[in-house]
Formats: sequence, structure tokens, C-alpha cells
Amino acid sequence: MKFSESIKPISYLKTHASEVIRDVAENQKTLLITHNGEAKVILQDVKLYEKTQESIALLKILALSGKEIKQGKYNPINKSLKNVKKRIADFKNGQKEV
Repeated sequence: MKFSESIKPISYLKTHASEVIRDVAENQKTLLITHNGEAKVILQDVKLYEKTQESIALLKILALSGKEIKQGKYNPINKSLKNVKKRIADFKNGQKEV
């Protein structure tokens, strides 16, 4: 995305609000809105925003996983599989804590 093509002053937004919102939503755009020549807010399609938030969440999970691996806070795969199998067996036997 090139912000240079997506910068609009707040006055433009005020006079073309319906058009801007329609364009942002239909084309999944992101606009940078300025006020007195300074960048102030981002106007973004909600679907694009949700995708961005999901991506950030996944990146956080990866970063935390990497940190825990470096700290040795993990179980070997064999131990993890045994734990999962035990939890499934306990669930099937009526101990519903999974």
C-alpha cells in the first residue's frame, strides 16, 4: 500500500464522506487523514482491519512461542501426545475436564 496515494485532508473527508466510505469499503482501502498538515487518523475497511488484527494476534503467538522455546518451556512431542491421549481417555470415561 502506498500512503502517498492514500492521503486526504480532513476537509476532503468532510465534503466527500459518503464517497470516501464507499470507496474504502468496496476496495478494502486504507486512507490516512490529515488535520492541519499532520497525519491524524487512519480510515480503514473493517474487513481489512479484522485481517490485520488476526495477523497481529498470530505474530504475537509466534513471538511468545519462540520466547518459550528459548527458555526451555516446552514438552517433547511424545509427552505432549501422551497428555492429549490421557485427556481424551479421561473425557471418554466421564471425567469431562478437558
